[in-house]
Amino acid sequence: MRKASSLSQLGFDADSASSGFFRAVADGPYTPTSHRRRLTKVSVIGAGNVGMAIAQTILTRDIADEIALVDALPDKLRGEMLDLQHAAAFLPRTRLVSDTDLAVTKGSDLAIVTAGARQIPGETRLNLLQRNVALFRKIVPALAEHSPDALLLIVSNPVDILTYVAWKLSGFPVNRVIGSGTNLDSSRFRFLLAEHLDVNAQDVQAYMVGEHGDSSVAIWSTVSVAGMSVLKSLQESHSSFDEEALEGIRRAVVNSAYEVIGLKGYTSWAIGYSVANLVSSLLRDQRRIHPVSVLASGFNGIPEDRQVFLSLPARLGRGGVHGVVDMELTEEETRRLQRSAKTLWENCQLLGL
Repeated sequence: MRKASSLSQLGFDADSASSGFFRAVADGPYTPTSHRRRLTKVSVIGAGNVGMAIAQTILTRDIADEIALVDALPDKLRGEMLDLQHAAAFLPRTRLVSDTDLAVTKGSDLAIVTAGARQIPGETRLNLLQRNVALFRKIVPALAEHSPDALLLIVSNPVDILTYVAWKLSGFPVNRVIGSGTNLDSSRFRFLLAEHLDVNAQDVQAYMVGEHGDSSVAIWSTVSVAGMSVLKSLQESHSSFDEEALEGIRRAVVNSAYEVIGLKGYTSWAIGYSVANLVSSLLRDQRRIHPVSVLASGFNGIPEDRQVFLSLPARLGRGGVHGVVDMELTEEETRRLQRSAKTLWENCQLLGL
């Protein structure tokens, strides 16, 4: 039996397929208008659990006109594509293509990289980083060649360091290379606070910044609901809301991914929604503020000569990063952010890029 994802692959003539169903309007042939809407293409590199959750969420939210999937495993890749194509009757019209060759990403408006080497038991963090850099050397320059005007969105971990790597390897301007950063961490933070306050998480303004990892910083000084300081309210109503309690909440946010991984083996849905949220802000030029990994040199006391990527609230639109908020932080928050930056910078220096 021939394998096919379209009737044309089974020998049917695609060029005249619609002639039996449609005829020209009025007396003359239909002439396409010259001002047709420009189609939007998103490529997802890595068709694992995270990559497919991202692709599925972008598809259901009708953000792109075409989605290209790339993976090193051809059978799995084709199976994932077919599984989504078979749901076409229930979804917005989106063209789905896939290939192991990065040429399929040609003309992308946005390329999302989720591919990454998995850590081998006993392997050092530096060795894992170096293997991921080797992988990115194969992926990023090819993406830049096929889509020189695209935005790059890095999701692979460690995301801050690999966003730096992607920036170096792509040659793109810094505003067009973004890491998913602490956008999801901030959602987890908002969820915990919203559950405690019995409000919708969308009404909680709260940010995790810095590294997407163990040294991330919870910015308690700016947490608010309806313009009211949450920290002040909690400290007035709960005598136990001291520094130790605040640190416990921060650790709960950081460890929440590990809990999910321990229970189901991987994370997927939350990062899928988080990245689709970023994609919407970027491609629809929403100018929304997201805590994402950007070049942080010169912000909040981070030295200008340190080209380090970490998460800060940034305004995102069609051009990528349209600006970064220079947050007013407490001395302790500033100290923690600078320490996070120092850790990331030291790791980047070891890569020799």
